[in-house]
Amino acid sequence: MAHTETKADISDSHVTVHPLTDKPTKLWSKLKVKSTVNKVTPLSHDAPKPEGHTRFVCVSDTHSQTHKMDPLPDGDVLIHAGDFTQQGLPKEVEEFNDWLGTLPYKHKIVIAGNHELSFDPVTIKSWECMQRYDESELKDMYLKLTNCTYLEDSETNVLGFRIYGSPWQPEFFDWSFNLPRGQPMLDVWNKIPEGIDILITHGPPLGHGDKTMSEQRAGCMELLNTIQKRVKPRYHIFGHIHEGYGVTSDGYTTYINASTCTLRYRPINKPVIFDLPNPS
Repeated sequence: MAHTETKADISDSHVTVHPLTDKPTKLWSKLKVKSTVNKVTPLSHDAPKPEGHTRFVCVSDTHSQTHKMDPLPDGDVLIHAGDFTQQGLPKEVEEFNDWLGTLPYKHKIVIAGNHELSFDPVTIKSWECMQRYDESELKDMYLKLTNCTYLEDSETNVLGFRIYGSPWQPEFFDWSFNLPRGQPMLDVWNKIPEGIDILITHGPPLGHGDKTMSEQRAGCMELLNTIQKRVKPRYHIFGHIHEGYGVTSDGYTTYINASTCTLRYRPINKPVIFDLPNPS
């Protein structure tokens, strides 16, 4: 298990806060005519893996429903983009870790989401359901995830691929890992190093997998700009907006909303898989 902070000296010279960033739906209505958002048909689970490739299996927002999920497809690396619990209760975290231990993947990469209340010092103190626990029971909850690599604003190298994970998203009620839109979010994204192959965040970027049931956009403009202007990963994996499940592309980066649960918290959305050629 790894939990190491990335301390690269990142400049924000290429990305600035958009003046309409706090109005994402209005902003996207202006940007979409000039933006590339192509729908992508996910790879079939029974598609043979090409020789010399690594297969990634992506899920998110399983919300303590893994016992109701169909068996996951074969692959080499599992990616979980957060919200693996309902409230981040110690028992939920332990049950999730036990489930991870039953999976045959060589590597399992996990980030937290806004439902992992016990992973965020702010919500540990502010949520009533956390007050029933002794402080020692909630200390360093990520250490309970012994069957995966947990990333929190940090990077890992898996089979030669650089993977970075971050749990943050723009303010969403009073759940975990929330920050105001604009500069606070950009400060988080500025930590992402350039040269990342796969980026994992819990929340979506603006315009990709972020449309809610009410037709509002929940994505982050500063995340989109960070991806397209500076980091340019080959894949961006996220969840958070259950109804945004699916795959899109801007012509360079492929965006995967891997939410397993539907809007009504039924864990029926299929994992999304993709293959990448092994680094030479």
